Amino acid sequence: MNKTMMIMIISLLSVGKLSAQTPEELTKNASFQGAIAEKKAYHTIYQLDSNDPKTIEKAIRNINNVLDDPRLKGKLTVELITFSGGTEAFLKSTSKYEEQFKKLIARGVIVAQCTNSLKERNLTKDQLFDFIGYVPSGNGELIIRAHQGWNIVKP
Repeated sequence: MNKTMMIMIISLLSVGKLSAQTPEELTKNASFQGAIAEKKAYHTIYQLDSNDPKTIEKAIRNINNVLDDPRLKGKLTVELITFSGGTEAFLKSTSKYEEQFKKLIARGVIVAQCTNSLKERNLTKDQLFDFIGYVPSGNGELIIRAHQGWNIVKP
C-alpha cells in the first residue's frame, strides 16, 4: 500500500471516530466548567504591539474579561506592555482609549510603555498619557516576566 493511500485510510478512520461519540462523552463534555485555579497567585502580561483598533480593543476586552473571571478573583496580577505600533494607543493627540486604560489601572493593572519604541518613533513621554509607566525595552520586559513565571498573552 502506498503512503498516500495509507494517509487517506487513517484520515477516514479518524473522521469516523469523531462522528461515533457516545451520549456519555457528549454529556461529560457539556458539563465541563474549566480549570480550577488552585494556586494562590497568577501573573500574566499582555503584549500590545499593534496600532490596529480591533487589536487594541481586543486587548482591553481580554484584560477586563480575565479580571472578571471568578476563579481568579484576588489571585491575579496583570500587566499590559505596549511597544512598536502599540505605542499609538497611548498618544494623547490621537488615542481614544484614555478612559479605558485609566479603568484598567483602577482595577490594578500595570500599564507600561517601551522607551525604545519612543526613540524609534521620535516621540517623547510628554506626548503620551501622563499615567503610563515605562520600561527600557518591551521585549526585555516580556523575557524577564516569562522567566519570573508570568504567562504572556498576545491578543
